[in-house]
Amino acid sequence: MNKIILSVCAVVAMSSLGFAGGDMKEVEPAVEPVIVVPVVDESGFYAGLGLTAISARDTDFSVDWGGNGEYQDRLGNVSLVAGYDFNAYIAAEGRYTVSFTHEDHIEMSGWSIFVKPQYPVTEDFNVYALLGYGGIILDGIDGDITDVDDTGFQWGIGASYMVRENVSLFADYAWLANDMDGVFYNGADQVAVDAFTIGVNYHF
Repeated sequence: MNKIILSVCAVVAMSSLGFAGGDMKEVEPAVEPVIVVPVVDESGFYAGLGLTAISARDTDFSVDWGGNGEYQDRLGNVSLVAGYDFNAYIAAEGRYTVSFTHEDHIEMSGWSIFVKPQYPVTEDFNVYALLGYGGIILDGIDGDITDVDDTGFQWGIGASYMVRENVSLFADYAWLANDMDGVFYNGADQVAVDAFTIGVNYHF
């Protein structure tokens, strides 16, 4: 009996020693890889300069860019642009435009404040709309009687393309006035003004 007890004790002791001194390795918990996606900040200020072709005319007649309509005057303006991109889809923009050349009868200055919904078609190319409010001043030259100074709703459509990291080219067409009250050189008392602008913006 004593031999059986001693044998059992020896087996238990050897088993304990085997677990204590055996070749056992600590298993470390698996670590899941963390993927960090960089956040691109698409907000910021921008400012630019544009050249604008203006059609100012009696509101009863349609725009005629190529002709020499009796009830239309075509102007060349320089336009200053300043805006802020809240994100990739919405911006606010202000513009000021003034004539540096004119065709026959008038010269013009004007201002606009736009909400600018925009959509990035690709990483570099986007399309946008201009929705806002602005004022137009038309004055006669060389004795022509024109006196238009009024404000109203303005809107337009356009597109822009990033040519460098901070530089974009843009082109847009805007309706700056429709049925705006005043005295036009041909005797009309309502005026329409359209503007086609091409320019460049710098994004800060």
